[in-house]
Amino acid sequence: MKVMTIFGTRPEAIKMAPVVRRLIDAPGVNSVVCVTGQHRQMLDQVLELFGIEPHHDLDVMTHAQSLNALAATVMARIDRVLQEERPDRVLVHGDTTTAKVAALAAFHLRIPVGHVEAGLRTGDLQQPWPEEMNRRVVDIVSDLLFAPTETARQNLLAENLGSKRIAVTGNTVIDALFDTLGQIDANVGLKHALERRFDFLDRGRRTILVTGHRRENFGSGFEGICDALARLADRDDVEVVYPVHLNPNVRGPVTERLGERSNIHLIEPLDYLPFVYLMSRAELILTDSGGIQEEAPSLGKPVLVMREVTERPEAVDAGTVRLVGTDAERIVSVASAYLDDPALREDASRKSNPYGDGKASHRILKEILQ
Repeated sequence: MKVMTIFGTRPEAIKMAPVVRRLIDAPGVNSVVCVTGQHRQMLDQVLELFGIEPHHDLDVMTHAQSLNALAATVMARIDRVLQEERPDRVLVHGDTTTAKVAALAAFHLRIPVGHVEAGLRTGDLQQPWPEEMNRRVVDIVSDLLFAPTETARQNLLAENLGSKRIAVTGNTVIDALFDTLGQIDANVGLKHALERRFDFLDRGRRTILVTGHRRENFGSGFEGICDALARLADRDDVEVVYPVHLNPNVRGPVTERLGERSNIHLIEPLDYLPFVYLMSRAELILTDSGGIQEEAPSLGKPVLVMREVTERPEAVDAGTVRLVGTDAERIVSVASAYLDDPALREDASRKSNPYGDGKASHRILKEILQ
């Protein structure tokens, strides 16, 4: 069986890496990897970490490329690869432009599509934008839907996508997280190198780790986030570390509003491995990312989600994350509650992760082979 895995962004690569590793090791499977390069430098870092060498690299990204231009380029280039390889199955992940276009291209050629992380929904096409639409499109054209949770499965059933197409597997990001933690724990030299890399962090203060890049937060949303971080940094018992996304809509306001604060460390985007190290060291995580909502609970870290809605309600229901939006007052109030109340932090650290046990990729391989 020839299985082609197609991905293009850093989050896709992280979550698909365990699946690719299982496919490579599986007898009777010819694993072909195609990357689009929707993210370039950040993608290459993940490929190196997990030891994945793509068979095809479409290298689609150009400066200031629009979503339509990106989609058109991916469609044209992925069509040629699919025609050349003629895989028995294509696997895509999540809600990116790469996933949507690759799934449509395979569908046009009548190649079966498996969707890893199927069934996530907010019910609002504007949030997250355009990811909510992308994910729905991929689900419609896929004949295998790997839902990370029972809630995701119910979403798919409510859209009449058919129970025989759906398998609840857990989320592969937990597999990737455990693999990476294993690398750090097994290598004393690596652990010491990571400690030296972040020796600017004061161990006498508690670390707040921040990520933020969502399009729907551009403008006033990021202004509110920056105001909240500035107010939190007024405390003398914390410091903030923020790997700042390269997008100028993020980097501009963040640098302007926070660049002069002595206990706010604005750093370049991180490879996955050092980012996992920082997550493990943080006292509190503030993010608008999807993947971190899934990963951090496995590390026992409270997560405040700076979005109005999330397509991952299981974490909210389980109490492992809190939705706080982008209102500065709300962010500061909830963050301060976690920082000031040890019992609240301890309660969050004891919550079980609804996204799985680190064996999702094994379940996905089993479904593909069946």
